[in-house]
Amino acid sequence: MAEYAALYMFAAVFLLLLLGYPVALTLGGTALLAATIGSLTGTFELGLLSITPNRLFGLVTNQTLMAVPLFVLMGITLEKSRIAERLLDTMGRLFSRLPGGLGISVTIVGMLMAASTGIVGATVVTMGLMSLPIMLKSNYNTAFATGTICATGTLGQIIPPSIALVLLGDVLSNAYQQAQLSQGIFTPKTVSVGDLFAGAIIPGLLLVGLYLSYIFCIVLLKPELAPPAKNTSAVKFSEIITSIVPPLLLIGAVLGSILTGVATPTEAAAIGAIGATLLALCYRSIDFKQNLQIGKNTVETTAMVFFILIGASIFSLVFRGFGGDELIANLFEQLGGGVIRATLIVMLIIFLLGFMLDFIEITFVVVPIVGPILLSMGLDPVWLGVMIAINLQTSFLTPPFGFALFYLRGVAPESVATLEIYKGVLPFILLQLLMLALLAWQPALATWLPAYIKNLQ
Repeated sequence: MAEYAALYMFAAVFLLLLLGYPVALTLGGTALLAATIGSLTGTFELGLLSITPNRLFGLVTNQTLMAVPLFVLMGITLEKSRIAERLLDTMGRLFSRLPGGLGISVTIVGMLMAASTGIVGATVVTMGLMSLPIMLKSNYNTAFATGTICATGTLGQIIPPSIALVLLGDVLSNAYQQAQLSQGIFTPKTVSVGDLFAGAIIPGLLLVGLYLSYIFCIVLLKPELAPPAKNTSAVKFSEIITSIVPPLLLIGAVLGSILTGVATPTEAAAIGAIGATLLALCYRSIDFKQNLQIGKNTVETTAMVFFILIGASIFSLVFRGFGGDELIANLFEQLGGGVIRATLIVMLIIFLLGFMLDFIEITFVVVPIVGPILLSMGLDPVWLGVMIAINLQTSFLTPPFGFALFYLRGVAPESVATLEIYKGVLPFILLQLLMLALLAWQPALATWLPAYIKNLQ
């Protein structure tokens, strides 16, 4: 029984999270309780916890993770200053007179909001509040409208600069080094958040292309589901310049500075935060009270992320102290099938956990456990990171527990049936699964661009 203590500990955490207990306290508390019991029963060396302060000091001084509060500040500033709303209004009127035009504008703006905010909940809620009433008023099919909004809202998981990719990049970097050290490689290669950003660009754009292709198919085969909007005002060229160009320049500056090596992700995040603040000031769309709210939301989100990270660090330390990493590796070996079966099992577990846990918990709890094992089998860390990100994006859409569905349900009119939302996301789930299959078939979709950029540098 004692050899399975690590799995019991993981099961206890999962059960407590389902019961609604705080994530950070659950992770840290369960780990410390398990360590105490293990020490009393002689199955855990309590002295191992003495390295906890060094681990926590390394977390709070991690240069990469410093990008998190800055990207959060950038996203919240763009949301609160109504820059995203202005962009959506302009794009909606620009395409609205075309069949499926509102769906096209929602997809494009969702992509841009994903690149600028990186927060799924904020994107889905904003798009739901602004776009859904217009689409329904224009006689769009309810399922098609809600499915489009939910699907484009989850692009924040995969379109860089995404907070999910920042956290994944840091966790995978540590996992990659552990995997190489376990193989006797004492001068390990590194993988950066910038590599993961570069790896996600092509799959992210392809996914947007699949969404647009689906909308075009709907327009051709069933035009009554997405008719042209009527009585919409024309868009002036000056509106296009003032509404669309500034956010594009900001996104280009942030992402371009990372990919070209001019700035680290943290430095680029600082550029994004300053740029978003300057845009808000230029538009005169925030006041002192809103600035305080932006600062408060940023601090709350950042504190939540780092609190979870501290709890997860303690959990992973105790998990390894019980030999959990070796136990998982042995289980994969006993299952047979090599790296392909192991990857499929991990992807299925992450997909199922995505129904009930947020990406932050999965990133900090599951990936550190399975990441070193998969990477030691020869998987590319960038490819694995992009696969996990798209996988989580898919689980956030899947009924009945997908987070994006809850976000939209919370702001949608009562006349919109929950079943209609479920029906609407099904085609997009299939498209995301298709993207996963393409990425599994052609890993170069994720690995080519990072390698190309490194060669240029």
